[in-house]
Amino acid sequence: MKRGHNFRELKIWKEAISVVKAVYVLNSNLPDTEKYGLKSQMNRAAVSIPSNIAEGTGRTSEKEFIHFLRIAVSSSYELETQLVLVEELFEISTEELRLKLNNLQPMIGAFIRSLKDE
Repeated sequence: MKRGHNFRELKIWKEAISVVKAVYVLNSNLPDTEKYGLKSQMNRAAVSIPSNIAEGTGRTSEKEFIHFLRIAVSSSYELETQLVLVEELFEISTEELRLKLNNLQPMIGAFIRSLKDE
């Protein structure tokens, strides 16, 4: 059984929330024609990251928690790919946001490793 984790206190969750905010700001610069395309897909991928971290904290075992953390990491890679597409299709810089993701991904990985070591 896992110790209780309060997602609101987890640094990875807080960082993931900042990624979501940055994605929504970036999406305001995309054309309206992308409302149901990249904008929607990016919003879903971004929101999935902190959502899966939070959902994992409500699970009853470390194994389940780790499963949701892995989904969060997968969503971050999905979002990273979409940010590359934004740069290539619309010539909008996403470097700062990709750096946030590139910092968050190993943080989640380290957290997973710490849970496995408990």
